[in-house]
Amino acid sequence: MTYLEEHPPRWKEEIPDEILLPPSNLDSDEPPLESDLHRQQIDLLIRLLQYWWRDRQDFYISGNLTVYYNTEQLKTRDFRGPDVFVVLGTEKKDRRSWTIWDEGGRYPNVVIELLSSSTAKVDKGAKKTLYQDIWRLPEYYWFDPHSLELAGFRLVEGRYQEIPPDSAGYLPSEQLGLKLGIHAGKLRWFTAEGQLIPLPEEAERQRAEQEYQRAEQERRAKEQLQQQLEQAKAFLRSQGWDPDQL
Repeated sequence: MTYLEEHPPRWKEEIPDEILLPPSNLDSDEPPLESDLHRQQIDLLIRLLQYWWRDRQDFYISGNLTVYYNTEQLKTRDFRGPDVFVVLGTEKKDRRSWTIWDEGGRYPNVVIELLSSSTAKVDKGAKKTLYQDIWRLPEYYWFDPHSLELAGFRLVEGRYQEIPPDSAGYLPSEQLGLKLGIHAGKLRWFTAEGQLIPLPEEAERQRAEQEYQRAEQERRAKEQLQQQLEQAKAFLRSQGWDPDQL
């Protein structure tokens, strides 16, 4: 036996046999949604961005999913997940929850909360404070599906400043390069230029209409060309020429 084996350093005696690490691969632990209207609005925002960014692999969007940001939260269960949140610069894949310590310490870039009579006070108070002071969330929005109240906040030097709407009433997101606005009573994504981002079925319908219009233009152009050709042939015949022999 060597001297080190017979007299191990004291720091080795202080290391426990099992190092306690935070739990991983946690299930989401969210309460039921307030109403069908809330569920439909969450699904709409998620579907829209997933479709618009369908060729990107560097983002994650989800809704009504728990974001675990410290182990103390697991004990107290004092905070639930955002209604909709977007994380940039991460792997696009399915998850059971968003667990900060499993994601390299990465927090969401954007959060949208849907207000209700039972959550508005928390969304405008405790959650806003948490997002500002603990998460350091770059952009926070809330929307009331019933009253259509919409507000957004951007983190500037550690404090939230309200995002002013543009001339169309939309709120620009610097994080996403998009805008949030109300269309037909729903919260929707818009491009930086203010164009409504369509759902897949809306985009397919637009493409079908554009294809039909293009085909109609080609058909009318061919008909016009044929008419001009017939007129030219008629003129040649009137001059004693046979256009079929030319």
